[in-house]
Order: sequence, then C-alpha cells, then structure tokens
Amino acid sequence: MSVLPDDPSRGRARAMVVLAIAIAAAAAAWLVLPRDSAAPSANGPIVLISIDTLRADRLPAYGYQGVRTPAIDRLAADGIVFERAYAHSPLTLPSHASMLTGKLPFEHGVRDNIGFALPATDRHLGHELKDAGFATAGVVSSYVLRKDTGIGAGFDFYDSEMPPASSEMPFGDVQRDGSDSLGVARTWLDSLASDRFFLFFHLYEPHTPYTPPPAFSRYAPYDGEIAYADSIVGELLAQLRDKGLYDQATIVLLSDHGEGLGDHGEEEHGVFLYDESIRVPLIVKLPRQDAAGRRVSAPVQHIDVLPTILDLVDREVPSGLRGRSLRPLLTGDGVLPERGIYSESLYPRYHFGWSELFALTSAQHRYIKAPREELYDLQQDPGERHNLADKEPSAAAAMRRGLDSLLAAHAVTSPASVSSEERSRLQALGYVATPVDRGLPGQDLPDPKDRIAVLDQLKAAADHTRAGQYDAASRQLRAVLHDNPAMASAWQQLGNVLTLAGRLGEAVEAFKQYVTRDPRNANILATLADALVRLGRLDEAQAHAELAAAVAETQDVRAKLDAREALLRVALARQDAAAVERHAQAARQLDPGSPLPAYARARAHYDRKQFAAALPHFAEAVAHVQRRTLRMPELHFHYGDALANLERYAEAETQFREELRWFPHNVRAYASLAMLYRATGRDGEAERAIADLLRASPTPAGHDLAAQLWTMFGEPARAAAVRAQSPP
Repeated sequence: MSVLPDDPSRGRARAMVVLAIAIAAAAAAWLVLPRDSAAPSANGPIVLISIDTLRADRLPAYGYQGVRTPAIDRLAADGIVFERAYAHSPLTLPSHASMLTGKLPFEHGVRDNIGFALPATDRHLGHELKDAGFATAGVVSSYVLRKDTGIGAGFDFYDSEMPPASSEMPFGDVQRDGSDSLGVARTWLDSLASDRFFLFFHLYEPHTPYTPPPAFSRYAPYDGEIAYADSIVGELLAQLRDKGLYDQATIVLLSDHGEGLGDHGEEEHGVFLYDESIRVPLIVKLPRQDAAGRRVSAPVQHIDVLPTILDLVDREVPSGLRGRSLRPLLTGDGVLPERGIYSESLYPRYHFGWSELFALTSAQHRYIKAPREELYDLQQDPGERHNLADKEPSAAAAMRRGLDSLLAAHAVTSPASVSSEERSRLQALGYVATPVDRGLPGQDLPDPKDRIAVLDQLKAAADHTRAGQYDAASRQLRAVLHDNPAMASAWQQLGNVLTLAGRLGEAVEAFKQYVTRDPRNANILATLADALVRLGRLDEAQAHAELAAAVAETQDVRAKLDAREALLRVALARQDAAAVERHAQAARQLDPGSPLPAYARARAHYDRKQFAAALPHFAEAVAHVQRRTLRMPELHFHYGDALANLERYAEAETQFREELRWFPHNVRAYASLAMLYRATGRDGEAERAIADLLRASPTPAGHDLAAQLWTMFGEPARAAAVRAQSPP
C-alpha cells in the first residue's frame, strides 16, 4: 500500500481547525496570572487618553506616513506599543463602558450610543482608583459620554459640558472642541495638591465632521483632525512635564474604535467589524519609561485596560472579569495564552433592520457571524478581502461554536421587545404588530454587506435636507424605504424631512412606521406626540406621550425628560393646569436644573394673554436652558412673542433671533420678526425676514405664510407673486 503525500490545503485546514478550536475554548474562559514583581508600581499620576474614532493604521507609530503626530510618536518611544489592540464595539458609549468596567457589552448591557446607560450598581475604573486613594476626574468631549450615561459615576470631578446645541441635532454631532476640553483638564490638574491622581481625558477628534483648524489644512481632513488631536495631547503631556509629573506617570493612550473610510463600503463606523473599525491604537507608558520602545504583537483588548491599571497600582482586580492584566506583556517577562477577542455590532439591527454582527478575533483569524458568515486570515489577508468561510468550513464552524458558547448565557433582547402592557397600548393605538420583534440572532434579516451602499443614499438625502430641498430628500428616502421597509432610521429621517416641509400629516405616518419597527424609542414617541399636538389630535398625542413615558422608565434620563416634555406640551394644548404642573415637577425630580417648571408657569400666563406675568418665568426658563447643552424649541419664540405684545420690540427681536439661532426652520419666528420690523418702520428688514423665511421653508406652507404677511402689510401684488412661485 502506497502512502500519498498530504494535500497541502487539507493540512492547512486541519491546522486552522486545531487553532480555531483552541480559540473557541478560550473564548468562554479567562485566566488570572500571578503578578510579575519586576514591573514598576504606578503610585504616581495615571492618565487615560481616549482619542475617539482613531484608526491605528493612520498613525506614524503604526507605519502611516500621511500625517505627523510628534506628541504620540514621543509617547510611543517612551512606552510600549501594542500593535493589535481591539475594541468590542464600533461605537463610542459601549466601547468606553467596556474599557472602564473591564466587561464585554453583553455583560455591562450598553449596546448602543442611544437609550442605554451603565447600571447604577456597576463599578468602573473611577470607583476603583478613588477607593485606592486617587483623586479622580473625567473630562470628555462628546454628548454621547454625558454624565447621566453612568460613565461619570465614580469620579470626584466629571466634566461633560458641551457647547449649546439644538435639541434637533443628532446626539453624535454634539461635541466640544478638544482644546476646550484641554482647558478644563488643565485647570483641574492645577488645582491638585497631590500627584496621586487619575485623569480620564477624551477627545472627539477625529470624529465626523472632519473640520481641522486651518493650521492642519495641509492634510486630508481625517488626517488633519488626527494632527489636531495630537497637538492637544502634546499640550497635556507638556503640562505633566512642566509639573515634573511625566516621568513618574502611567499614561495609557488608545481609541474607542476606528473609522471605515470606505474600506468595505462604510465611510464612518457602527456597522462592520473589520480591522478598520475595531483595531485601535494602544500605547502604555510606564513610570520612569520602563520597557520603553517595546512593541507587542499579541492581540489584546479593551477589557484588559482596567485589570492592567489596577494591577499596576497593586490593587486587587475584581473577580469574574474576562479581561487580563497586560503586565507580563508590558515588561516582556511573561506571556498570556491566546484567547479569542469578542466584538459585536447591534447598530445595524437597531437602526436599519439589518442583521447584527458578532466577531471572534485570534492572532491569525477573524470570524464574523452574519447571515453569510465570514472568515479571514489576518496574517495573509490583513485587508480582509478573501472570505475563507466556504473554503474552510470546519474552521468557521469551530469559531462559530466559540461565539455561541460565549453568548449562550447572555441572551440579547431585541430593541423592539415590549412588555405585554406596552403591547396592549400599541394595539390600542392601531399598531397591529411589531415585525422587528423577532429576537436574536437575526439570520433572517438582510446581511449588512448587501445593504451598506444604502448609507450613501441616506447621506444624499441628508445633503438635500440641509440645502432645503425637501421634496428631493423625501423622494430619495422613499426610494430607500421601498427596498428597505424595515429601516427604522430612514423612517425617522423621512418624518423629520416631512416636518420641515410642513407636511405634518405625512410626517406622523412616517414616525408611526418607525414605531412599528422599534416601539421602545422614547424620543421618537415623544416627537410623534409633538407632531400630533401641532395637528390638534390631542387624544392620540396624549396616548403616545404616555407610552413614551412608560418605555423610558428603563432608559436614560434624557429619554425620561423627552417623554415628560411631550406630556407637558399635550397638557398645555389641553389647558390642563394641574397636568402641566404635575409633569413639570416630575421633570424637576429627574433633573433639578430642568427648565420645564418655569416654562410651564410662563406658558400658563402666556396662553391666558397675561404677558407681563409670563415674563419672569420665561426669563427663569431661559436661565436654566443657558446652563444646559440642548436648547429648548419654542422657548425663545414664546418669550419674544410675549415681549412683542408688550411693545418691548428690541427685547423681542433678541428672543426671536435666539430662537432662529438654534431652530432655523421655525417659520413663525421669521414671520414674527417680519411683523416686528414692519411695526417699527424697518420695511427693508421685514422684506429680508420674509426672504429668510422662504429660504428656510421653500414649501407650499412657507409660501402661503409669506403671502399672508405681504397681504397683512397691504401689498397684494407681492402676495400674489409669492403664491405664484409656490411649488406644487
């Protein structure tokens, strides 16, 4: 009998299976290694720097030549560079929750940027270091990391104050310039009397929109924001040097996730789990620059950050964490057995009705669980272009089993899951079913790989909206929804566009389509209630606002406040003074600085035409709002209208302009300005206000309002001309 040589492909397959089985076994277990006594203890400052949305492969420290980052380069030379560090989520809030708690997303429960918060019972790095005697501070640059998400708990000082923004702006766009965050951090550092402190410092650059300062305009926009972030990091590190603290400091620099930049069809992040989205920089500088210049090729992960820092300060690591201290890798005096690194993306499920994605990454391979599963050899194919799942089915199956075992005890609730009481309310409102509520996994849903190009269409619709081309935007969105009817975010975007176009009846139907697909979004339910109030459909508005309040009970403070504001607006429309006061006080209990109680009192007087009595309450509400990030719609408009009715025109003009500063589509504010200018003999400015109204609302409703103004001003010819130009 002759013995034939092995087929090389069969040999490679067997090797992959053996490795994959080992990874799968490791995925569900964790290892506690004895501490290596040679590594220095971190008794001085500890600084954790998180640069949002920073791809590892866009830094010179990782081989990129398209930008200069002297501060990060110097830190890398003084520290240890981890060449393969991975995030567990391509989203800001879940990633920071993992790095600070040492827990995976299905353990801490934060699966998206919106609607989730760390449980009040969860402890994180801030708590641990505070208990160890460190002064602790967090300074962040994104509204997504605001204090009431639970990230701010455990810090002596936590600053998440963002510049004021319209409440209509997506939360992810509300950010603070990194130089302003630096100013807050430097002030806190200057206040300290001890060098035993922990600073968590977060920059939102290079997150979209990429708008680097002119000094960095020589680079591509994304790279320019990286260079700007580097300059801010450089200033922070220079302050530590000036204070004589740098040498003894332990400094960890990383990112929460990367950025697609079109590599697999995704320009930004949130959907895919390829290297460009989940591979992040990780640089650790030890006290006295110990082990400087070392580079570590072993894969590590966000949940290793907390155990590593606690180990370095000689504090016991909480039991049960899957993360491991990287001390042996920092010093080179030990190794960590290989284990699979878990990542997830529920964003496509929550926002688009596509399948969620799960991934397991090893030293050599990445497996992605999707309707069409994927397997990549990261050593031979770092760009993840050649899917080996069909060619190596045994290896894919082994890694799939690893993921399944990891997730088996951690059921994931669909965002559309509702209680029996909520389901009854939905049915009473005419929602016959909640089709997205099918539970996970979502193998029967579209694969994000097949639908990613739709994001370009949504962006085009957003561009039309910003240009005031509402008909073009709505056509684009309806075309998207024709092929993707389960895409909740597109229904929301369509509802917003139709609202701007003054087509409130159609907007309500679009928002209802969203609710059918995700009935637990308190913000959308509140928005729908507000639209129904404006249409005078108060019973429906009341029911939707009550449902918003019910589903918000298990969500963050922002969701609860949105629901309370919706209930208050319904009560105002009903002129139900007792309900107005009840909802206003409930808002104050949730947030002592809420403007709603003062606004409610102001509106009670305003609606009875008691304008003078309303003014101090409007002023109080404005004072509260000015201390907050998100501005309140209609507040400045009603305040201005009260002042105008008292013929205090200069003050009224200020309030109308303030309304338009934050809500530039408020056509009533433009109309009020036009009337104010006409009443004070400023005819040219009145004409410009009407022109501004038409630019903000180039719709039939906008043209009709402009025509009414010209008629009121005794110029019927101009009214007729405006009506003639109205779109059909």
